[in-house]
Amino acid sequence: MKILYYPGCTLKTDAVSFEESALLAFQKLGVELEELKRWNCCGTVFSFTTDNVMYHLAPLRNLLRVREEGGEAVFTLCSMCYNTLKRANRLFRDDPEKRDKIKNIMYQEEREYDGKARVVHALELLRDEIGLDALREKTGDRLSNLRLAPYYGCMLLRPDGLGVDDAEDPSVFEDVIRAMGAEAVDFPFRGECCGAYQTVEQPEVVAERTWAILDAAKGCGAHALVVSCPLCAFNLDKRQEITSHLHPEFESMPVLYLTEVLCLALGIPFGDRWRKEHYATVEPVLNRVLEVSGKSG
Repeated sequence: MKILYYPGCTLKTDAVSFEESALLAFQKLGVELEELKRWNCCGTVFSFTTDNVMYHLAPLRNLLRVREEGGEAVFTLCSMCYNTLKRANRLFRDDPEKRDKIKNIMYQEEREYDGKARVVHALELLRDEIGLDALREKTGDRLSNLRLAPYYGCMLLRPDGLGVDDAEDPSVFEDVIRAMGAEAVDFPFRGECCGAYQTVEQPEVVAERTWAILDAAKGCGAHALVVSCPLCAFNLDKRQEITSHLHPEFESMPVLYLTEVLCLALGIPFGDRWRKEHYATVEPVLNRVLEVSGKSG
């Protein structure tokens, strides 16, 4: 299976482990991720200033690139990119007035976009294309010693109708974790906001969110938190340093990308470079995986 792939900016800079682990894992699952020949920043978040259509050109240009390369769908890992691309696509399709304004701007230099590119997240690809049964067969019991807390955050579930699953009662992340052989803990903060861009001007606010989310995950017995967003990873991993200063009793917790966990489940070595991207050490997780492989070996 081959699918066009939109990486977004951060996976080329601060979240290299996210991209590298995805390319390795999906290749082993029989999926070839073919990076778009031309792409630009998606704009990071969907703009709520819908009257200013200039904010929606960036994501729509990427979807146009998909159609230019003959693709019907585009795969993305980052939940923020997923959200931005998908919402801009809906705006283009459902709002004739905005669509006409966008066309008048874009088509002075671009060919016409037909609004038909589908945006597919990694969780959807695993569930709907590869299939959970096939994933289960590929992964075995390597993660049987792990309890993982799935963290959707804001962008994977909202707005209702455009997310990867039901906004109020999602299950896809949990289902994928179970299919990889780990236990998915019942985690009440799975859809809470990590603080997002408050991390720039008010890092202490984000550190308090980090405390609440990770403390809840620990209280549910999780060994690690699993994310699919570089900003969530930054806020929930890197901001643990500030959290530990605000709360001396705080104990750090590993925060892993979905694709890093997928690599562990598939028996793909966890790269040294990936380790260095994490603030909270991932060694406790890796040791638990090694315990299982040692017993089975």
